[in-house]
Amino acid sequence: MTTGNVDWHAASVGQLFELLNSSAAGLTGAEAQERLHRHGPNRLQRRKRDSGLLILFRQLNNPLVYVLLVAAILAVLMGKMTDGFVVLAVVVLNTLIGFVQESRASRAIEALTRMVPEQATVLREGGPAEIPTHDIVPGDIVLLEPGDKVPADLRLIEARSLQIEEAALTGESLPATKQVEPVAADAGVGDRLCMAFGGTLVTSGAAVGLVVATGGATELGRISGLLHETTAPQTPMERRLGGLARHITLGILLVATLICAVGVLRGAAFLDSAFAAITLAVASIPEGLPAVVTIASALGVRMMARRNVIIRYLPAVETLGSTTVICTDKTGTLTRNEMTVQVLWTSTGEYGLSGAGYIPHGTLSRDGAQIMDPPPDVDELLRSGVLCNDATLAEASGSWTIGGDPTEGALLVAARKLGMDEAALREAWPRRDVVPFDSQRRYMASLHASPSGGTVVCLKGAPEMVSGMCSSFADGSALQPARIHDAVEEFAARGMRVLAVASGVMAGGAMRLDPETLGQSLRFLGLVGMIDPLRDEAIGAVRACHRAGITVKMVTGDHPATASAVAVQLGLLDRTPGHEVVVGNRLAGTSDQELERLVGRSNVFARVAPEHKLRLVKALQANGEVVAMTGDGVNDAPALKRADIGVAMGIGGTAVAKEAADMVLADDNFASIAAAVEEGRRVYDNLIKSLAFILPTSLGQAMLILVAVLFFPEQQGHLLMPIEPVQILWVNLVVAIALALPLAFEAKEPDVMHRPPRAPNAPLLSCFIVVRTFLVATLMTGGAVALFFYEYLPDLERGILPAAALAESQTVVVTTIIVFQAIYLLNCRSLTNSVWHIGLFANRHVYEGIVTTLALQLALVYMPSLNHLFHTSPLDPEDWIAPVLAGLIGLPVIAFEKRCWRLREQGKRA
Repeated sequence: MTTGNVDWHAASVGQLFELLNSSAAGLTGAEAQERLHRHGPNRLQRRKRDSGLLILFRQLNNPLVYVLLVAAILAVLMGKMTDGFVVLAVVVLNTLIGFVQESRASRAIEALTRMVPEQATVLREGGPAEIPTHDIVPGDIVLLEPGDKVPADLRLIEARSLQIEEAALTGESLPATKQVEPVAADAGVGDRLCMAFGGTLVTSGAAVGLVVATGGATELGRISGLLHETTAPQTPMERRLGGLARHITLGILLVATLICAVGVLRGAAFLDSAFAAITLAVASIPEGLPAVVTIASALGVRMMARRNVIIRYLPAVETLGSTTVICTDKTGTLTRNEMTVQVLWTSTGEYGLSGAGYIPHGTLSRDGAQIMDPPPDVDELLRSGVLCNDATLAEASGSWTIGGDPTEGALLVAARKLGMDEAALREAWPRRDVVPFDSQRRYMASLHASPSGGTVVCLKGAPEMVSGMCSSFADGSALQPARIHDAVEEFAARGMRVLAVASGVMAGGAMRLDPETLGQSLRFLGLVGMIDPLRDEAIGAVRACHRAGITVKMVTGDHPATASAVAVQLGLLDRTPGHEVVVGNRLAGTSDQELERLVGRSNVFARVAPEHKLRLVKALQANGEVVAMTGDGVNDAPALKRADIGVAMGIGGTAVAKEAADMVLADDNFASIAAAVEEGRRVYDNLIKSLAFILPTSLGQAMLILVAVLFFPEQQGHLLMPIEPVQILWVNLVVAIALALPLAFEAKEPDVMHRPPRAPNAPLLSCFIVVRTFLVATLMTGGAVALFFYEYLPDLERGILPAAALAESQTVVVTTIIVFQAIYLLNCRSLTNSVWHIGLFANRHVYEGIVTTLALQLALVYMPSLNHLFHTSPLDPEDWIAPVLAGLIGLPVIAFEKRCWRLREQGKRA
């Protein structure tokens, strides 16, 4: 027996039994047991989750953390216990924040396992038996009924009107009609009509299938394997922050080494010089930045939730703002997933039917003119479509729902739109017999008693099959097959699914239907063209993305003609040379290099398999794109995980897709993606504002230490330091949390959706931010140095002890930095516009932060316990005047710098 690389869908039933050493009677218990031992249970393997220790290590695996840990250990060894433990406390706080976020490991594989049913009916020892699905083995014969979930991959050997819902696996919006006959070896998953795949759902009919693959060898298992192998990439912000951390670390090590050497050369003790180096290291690290990024992203999560976007992974908020390409599914994402009749065609012409989706009211028109009463041929066409129909239409809570096949449901809705009541029709034309739809016959027929006496047959199905059974049109004119064929081709080119409808009077009032006797006696009533309509908001959302410089690509498992028609409506396909629809089979034989070129010029991909979607995402990322991938099915999960931002549908999405995604759309509306991108860009802008606010604090304090070591006088062999490490940590944390956090509440900039996405390789610190950082840091350092000596030297002259004078002077320095930053915060609300332009009181949280910060600083200055912990000293009221004046100096300087930048940008545009 072999279960290797075999094209099961292309083999005959006889070949299958031979390859699997099985028969139509199934396996014996002994054979099944031996195969179970050989192949293993029919379940998907679960990957062991990362341990808590590994997650914890990843939080500590950061060069800035290494510097802080070394600084803390050295401080403790030098007897500076308080300094060392405060630094360690900061490390622990940031580590806990990251640990909590990452420890929520993905549950995508577990969601996949839940798709496999627990029990199945198989033939064992020649008779049916209920067994656990994990005991199913290759060669088993499985019996399927409506409502069953397929337990493994089956090659169908018997099928009676079998239809299987495969949307989660293939992306097809309609149930697939199955057959027994083999298909081409190169057929895609969606075209393997003789196969039933594990995890899909039987919607109608019955079947007998031969198990050809179990567990990890199934299509579902293959997707599970792709999920195992797929790693989620770092977000753009994570990459930029990582690069920034490496550069800061390198700079700290070089400057700290220099500081230590200079201190020793100036005659200071080595331990004193080393402590100065530690102080500079602590000053240079923006300890509060990770907390600000996390909290600002969390605020973005809350705001996105109001716009029906649920964020599962915090960095996804910022990634949305960096997105350059959105790969979107079609069914249920851009479309409503509601089959809707749009066109009715009869021998007298083409009629349009208005009314979107499952809304039972609409109008009939021809050549742009509305028709008040349907013509007899249209009336008969829809009546026959309602009678030859097993679907139901029900109203609940003001909305209409379809029970049964969506295509049949679309016919009921079309009839309702023209005033027909399916219940009244079925009562007036009671059904006497039915020939169910069969994949070989490709039609359904029903027999009805006519109100005027006799019996009438109604038939619907594939146009070529139905037209071949008719001898005339409804009006009695001769049938014109070429005319019917041209109409079918035209509707298919418009992305429609086309059904043909016919009827006939049964001779002698027959009460039974025999497919063999239907013959050529039917009248061809016409064609019904239906389509899954676009969401009302989809076109506007796609245009908004294009205005924002984001490319939208449709990646669907649906038919190329359908995908093409939808893409043209959305503006994704203009039918110019080089802009064709790319079919999944073409991707299979394309090299990685050619694929990278192909995805750059093509926007529509149809009949795409899971591995194709994954390759598409990788190819786009290789081209330097930041990729958002939307999807709702199991087949989307690997690509969702690999994409920079995976977007799952909340209503129609599978559990697998939701678990693999970074965010979920609660309303399944593509328009929410544009809103999410807008919110993501706002969050990123505000993070940059926070960065422009925090970095000058760290740089300014580092410059303060550098100036002190290089130029401050010595005192009895000890370096004179204007600020202590614990005081630096106080400044960094207070400024970062109480002052930087309010910037996360700033409203979006007016041009946020009218500018291109940030380049993925753009540095986090632009030239503008670097210049602003050095300008503000220089102003702050100059003010702090001047006020240190303004306080320190007079204290010594008054006979105050050097230790007390130093504590008071250092307190003035800390106060100066805090007040300076509180005032500078107003300038950071917009990086280029004045505070008057954006509204002085537009963000009340800024003033709440300033008040909170000043209250905390008062506590630091006047509470004895904090005086002891942070080496500070109470100040006289007049000692606050100079720090306030120093802070106010920054307002006109930064305002002038902003104006210079605005004039420079205007000059570039001119």
